[in-house]
Amino acid sequence: MLVGYARTSTTEQEAGLEAQRRDLDAAGCGKVFAEHVSSVGERDRLRQALEFVREGDTLVITKIDRLARSTIHLWEIVRDLDAKGVGLRVLNLGGEVVDTKSATGRLILTIFAGFAQFEREMMLERQREGIAKAKAEGKYLGRKPTARAKSEEVLKLHREGKTPTEIAAAVGIGRGSVYRIVQGQGAVMG
Repeated sequence: MLVGYARTSTTEQEAGLEAQRRDLDAAGCGKVFAEHVSSVGERDRLRQALEFVREGDTLVITKIDRLARSTIHLWEIVRDLDAKGVGLRVLNLGGEVVDTKSATGRLILTIFAGFAQFEREMMLERQREGIAKAKAEGKYLGRKPTARAKSEEVLKLHREGKTPTEIAAAVGIGRGSVYRIVQGQGAVMG
């Protein structure tokens, strides 16, 4: 069975996710796992896809960067798929379809994975340079501190006896932020 996996980093990239689904359907995938999540986030649908595939199946993706964070991460996934007797097929590598069931496919995948990682690292380097330049020009202010803006509400709920988990859920911030706000006021969390 061909099993597809599609991912975009944000919900604003719906067209990109739909394009991946279309390509995976056209490739003959019987089941497609899709999600909106950053490559560094917890990818539940990828985990489900990797658990779903069985011996003789092939996991199909459109591009390497939709699956793996780095070349090492890619080969960890390939190793896990190999252990289950599952192949990996990448559809969009310069117009070629690459399948890890052949030695040539593995070689090509290694080369393209290296290029994909290089491209990502270059993009991050340019991003850091752009942020540094904007900071130097006084144009970059960073992310707005959302948790501090909710301090009064956090402290009110704490006084009412709510747990850190309940407060975090009610206010929409992380538990760590709840602890920092409460402890910053000299109070003790229970």
